[in-house]
Amino acid sequence: MPVTTVRHYVSFSIHVLVWALIGYILLVFFPLTSEVTFPFQFWVKQVISFMLFIGAFYLDAWIWVPKFLFKQRVGWFLVINLVTILIIVLIVLGVELWLEVPKLTHLAIHPDAAPASIPTFPPTVVLIGTGVTSLLLILISTSVAVVQKWQKDEQVRQNLEQEKVSSELLFLKAQINPHFFFNTLNNIHALTEIDAELARQALRTLSRMMRYVLYETQKDMTPLSKEITFLQDYVELMKLRLNDNVQVTFIPPQSLNDVVIAPMLFLPLVENAFKHGVSSTKPSSIHIDFRQREAKLELEVRNTTFSKDSVTLDEGSGIGLVNTRRRLDLLYPHRHRLSIDDTHENEYNVQLTLDVS
Repeated sequence: MPVTTVRHYVSFSIHVLVWALIGYILLVFFPLTSEVTFPFQFWVKQVISFMLFIGAFYLDAWIWVPKFLFKQRVGWFLVINLVTILIIVLIVLGVELWLEVPKLTHLAIHPDAAPASIPTFPPTVVLIGTGVTSLLLILISTSVAVVQKWQKDEQVRQNLEQEKVSSELLFLKAQINPHFFFNTLNNIHALTEIDAELARQALRTLSRMMRYVLYETQKDMTPLSKEITFLQDYVELMKLRLNDNVQVTFIPPQSLNDVVIAPMLFLPLVENAFKHGVSSTKPSSIHIDFRQREAKLELEVRNTTFSKDSVTLDEGSGIGLVNTRRRLDLLYPHRHRLSIDDTHENEYNVQLTLDVS
């Protein structure tokens, strides 16, 4: 059975049970606990009043509130409900007079009453009580309709926001993957002219990485172990084209708790280090360090720099790095901290902390 159908069934059942309980308490329990045996006409009037109350409740919730209140026609909404209350009072009055309920009820309570003291018109308190009860039910109905409308609008807003986030994440992934392969294939192309065996090894590594990208990045989350293996492959691939002047250190978590994370979240940070931290003539280093402490996952990437112009995430240092900040905002709102330290001479340091609980 569809979820929507189940919800409607549950909602309908709750309405029936609530009205049955209210009807029993107000229209049956109190009269039956009295020592007086009320006439049949009294019960007919009670049932008609109860049906009018139910009608006013749903007339307000299903018609008056959507048609007037939700369309900012508050004046008409108040007038139409006052007219509804007046009509209910007049109908109850008419039923009381038609069935002679005041007379028969008085005789049931006072069997020996003198003919002159027998009322033919319902007591004022009965009509006031009918009006007040109608007003209370309309107020409750309006409150329920407003809350349901707010919940529905909030659900629609959340669905639209989720669709927007999902679409944006797909777009960001589509940007990251071609960007990565463009750079990697250029590296392998350059390597073929230097060492064919190393180029073949690089192709095998790239093939393994492509399988990860094709299958794992289609999922919303992937195990941390697979993401780290992917990064290790990437680092090994990058090291194939480096000379002895470059020192690369990759430290995986010492005690891995294989939580799930967003795929290809760390690649732009590592890729940025290779892009800006390697020199063919000067000594350079890249240090990649993963640490996992309970629900916290930390990544530190340090690399040497060779110019006064620092690369920052805020100044458009490339599609991958800009997307990383955006993906973090979407996937880990208030659960991440990304800091950049470029104050040290010839060193660029990026630290990312994720709450993966």
